[in-house]
Amino acid sequence: MPASGDLRGVDGAQLPDSQVRVFAMPPRENADPAEIVQGFLESLTSDDPQFEMARKYLTEKASEEWRPEVSTSVLADGPHTTAQRPGDDGARTYTLTGTRIATVDVQHAYKPASGTYSQPVHLVQDPASGNQWRIDRPPRGVVLGESDFLRIYRPVNKYYFAADDTHGQGQERLVADPVYVRQRVDPVTQTVRLLMEGPTQWLAPVVRSEFPSGIRLDTSAESLAPDSNNTLKVPLEPAGDGIGQPQCTKMAAQLIFTLQDWAANGIEEVEVQRSDGSPLCRLTADRAETVAPHRTRGNPDYQYFLDDKKRLVRLPGISTGADPEPAPGPLGTTEKPFGSVAVSREEDQAAGVSLNGRELYVGALAAGTALGEPVLTSRAKNVKDGLTAPSWDGRGDLWVADRNPGDFGLYLLRQGSGTPVPVQTPGLAGGRIEAVRVAADGVRIALLVEREGSRTLRIGRVEREAPGSAGVSAGSADHPTGTVRVAELRSAAPQLEEVTAMSWAGGSRLVVVGRESGGVQQIRYVHTDGSTPEGGALPGLTGVQEIAASDDERLPLVAHSDDGIVRLPPGEPWRTVLKTGTSPVYPG
Repeated sequence: MPASGDLRGVDGAQLPDSQVRVFAMPPRENADPAEIVQGFLESLTSDDPQFEMARKYLTEKASEEWRPEVSTSVLADGPHTTAQRPGDDGARTYTLTGTRIATVDVQHAYKPASGTYSQPVHLVQDPASGNQWRIDRPPRGVVLGESDFLRIYRPVNKYYFAADDTHGQGQERLVADPVYVRQRVDPVTQTVRLLMEGPTQWLAPVVRSEFPSGIRLDTSAESLAPDSNNTLKVPLEPAGDGIGQPQCTKMAAQLIFTLQDWAANGIEEVEVQRSDGSPLCRLTADRAETVAPHRTRGNPDYQYFLDDKKRLVRLPGISTGADPEPAPGPLGTTEKPFGSVAVSREEDQAAGVSLNGRELYVGALAAGTALGEPVLTSRAKNVKDGLTAPSWDGRGDLWVADRNPGDFGLYLLRQGSGTPVPVQTPGLAGGRIEAVRVAADGVRIALLVEREGSRTLRIGRVEREAPGSAGVSAGSADHPTGTVRVAELRSAAPQLEEVTAMSWAGGSRLVVVGRESGGVQQIRYVHTDGSTPEGGALPGLTGVQEIAASDDERLPLVAHSDDGIVRLPPGEPWRTVLKTGTSPVYPG
């Protein structure tokens, strides 16, 4: 430690790379087999870009064949090693064991996992290394403990365009595709390459990329980083030289939104270049919002909920001091009491389920308009078996589930009207939908599913077939406007045994209320891939029954709890808005 010299203040903003770096060490001379295995496992936790130091623990042939990028196994406490009985040939075998939490596949997609991990590691005395012990059969891919995984990897949202514009409105809706990248190994270049390679397998059927299939970065692009003006230059290989301006501009929009969190001040401009370095197109962050809005709509004007008279009321989106006012239109009057509500993302329509849970109404958010007849009716005999709270997507379509034991199902009303379309849900396996929330992009849906007395959170992919497409006959009496189904439902909160309420809270994030096995109720953020972000736990609140969040993280959470309607502004505690009230919602 220095004992003299001047003292100088250092701005934290000048230290963007202040985390501890981990460097791998080569194998020690005459190290025994146990030390070789341990050294290899420790080298997997380093920031070595190509795992070159880890390969020094392998034989030459094993190093050539080992593919660390094929998968990463994440274990609860890291891998434990157990020595097996030496073989007759003098070789040594160790077994790596642990409790699985997740795997990260070759596309860098996170998938929750469970059960026991067990993989053998085989060692021999390698003549090429002077008869030093080396691993000739390593485990598949990389294996890490959860704490190392969270230190090494960072979640990133790639962005693609929704592929299902069946209304022909030319909507350019962006869809988040979460992946994990090594945050200290050239993360910008990693992320750009992953974006160009296309969406992950789960999301691919419902999105499209403007990057041509097979297009790659030019070989000169060893490492990408924004310049001093926060401009990122992305050179393409010669196959991309002829891409047209409109397509290139959309490619640049995908890049800007995907990379928005990497630079200290964000990416201000992207320049896509031909292989010779000349500009193919340029796009600023401000213009990107006009090419493909990051959100379906700007910040919501209001938060909404039902007051003690069971009418729709609203509060300004950010203000915490204003009093609630009745929403304009029929749902804001006492003409018809409601049990749950939803407001369209354009804030021009509202949908409400009657107190008895049987009728779904849609009305304009405009003074002087009438309510009209219900657009959907359930035959349920009690409110708990009736309709769930409805939900609007960014296309203007309205979703609701009927919990009636005789014929429960999920329904879609295009533009909030017309004949309800039954939505196919092949992955439910007898479970009953208790809550529905559709993402703004309209291609992902969150469902609370009850099965055998337990409620879990599931995320599904919304697939639409237009009339006349394969498997659907145009003008079919059963499906005059095409079929809709929710495919490949997957768990989004596997760590929670019981989920009470949930809401979308960003591109690939939800806020959920639930409890772990034997635990108490908690509020936390989760990702759609089932991972939990660092710092995802939120301040506790008693008896939360409903919760609402905006895609804009600057807006407060709103909840219905034992304290009434409460709000949680960023960086502040929960505050009571109204002692009585239910069904808090943001548009959506």
